[in-house]
Amino acid sequence: MKKLDPDGEIAMQTEYLNAAEDDGAVARAAQLLREGKLVAIPTETVYGLAADALNGPAVARIFEAKGRPQDNPLIVHIAREADWTPLVKEIPEAAHRLAERFWPGPLTIILEKSGLIPDEVSAGLSTVAVRCPSHPAAQAVIRAAGRPLAAPSANLSGKPSPTTAERVLEDMDGKIEAVLDGGPCAVGVESTVLSLAGAVPRLLRPGGVTAEQLREVLGTVELDAAVTDKLAPGAAAASPGMKYKHYSPRARVIMIKGPAGPFADYVNAHKGPGVAALCFEEDKAGLSVPYLSYGARADASAQAHALFEVLRALDDAGFSLVYAHSPEPSGVGLAVYNRLIRAAGFEVLTLA
Repeated sequence: MKKLDPDGEIAMQTEYLNAAEDDGAVARAAQLLREGKLVAIPTETVYGLAADALNGPAVARIFEAKGRPQDNPLIVHIAREADWTPLVKEIPEAAHRLAERFWPGPLTIILEKSGLIPDEVSAGLSTVAVRCPSHPAAQAVIRAAGRPLAAPSANLSGKPSPTTAERVLEDMDGKIEAVLDGGPCAVGVESTVLSLAGAVPRLLRPGGVTAEQLREVLGTVELDAAVTDKLAPGAAAASPGMKYKHYSPRARVIMIKGPAGPFADYVNAHKGPGVAALCFEEDKAGLSVPYLSYGARADASAQAHALFEVLRALDDAGFSLVYAHSPEPSGVGLAVYNRLIRAAGFEVLTLA
């Protein structure tokens, strides 16, 4: 039976497709995408809310479903490097070297767009962001659909990105046509975004491919100021994830920089109803408030994998104030730092 919304109208039902258990799941997802529908798909980073990237009205529905600002550009997903050529004006040699090293994988590359890319995808910019995901279900859906897919994270705008199909449905059930379950995402934070549209390669959003790895291929890579600070007032977001507050749970998050002892002492001194800590494994023994760990202090990959799920779990538990121990902003840790400081709305305390 179809569900009714509160006004008595027939509500959309979100179809659940299991890539591991249903041989027809990928074909069904591809069919819906060709029809201009929205399907949440797994990638190695987070789940993406996909639409045919060449279908402007379909892409516009992504913004509607997510409540996403219209000035926030989307990333286009392709299945092979050859699919890149018609989407951009030119692919420089540096871009080919990056694709050879990191694709399929969690790297997005920005170049000047071709006329095929609708304005809905690029948010009116002259550029387009493209990546080739490594998740086998994402690869299979893109190939079966025969279309490049625009796919931001499959969550309500501003909330932590989903890394399981269950978390997608918490936000998107009844708003999209289907979700394809491909299991938990391996990386856990969105892809690295690198712009090659200017004179010097510029890292706009850190992710699983680190700045250090990019420099091994390119030499010079500049770090955009918005990676660790607020986007300048009035500045256009050249990449997803550059907005002021993002990846945020319902709880107020305060990020705390400092050693384990002072962190525990500060949080314990501010205990109270609804207060919890987002901490490292090493912090747990010193805390007298409820806590969830997001990995060992030296294991940035584990932190990235756990971060969004832990932020959502803190909301599930009903906490209203979360003190989050800051990761080190280097390597993959820079990606974790970037997400966490935005989840905190740049509310940061530094302890001696």
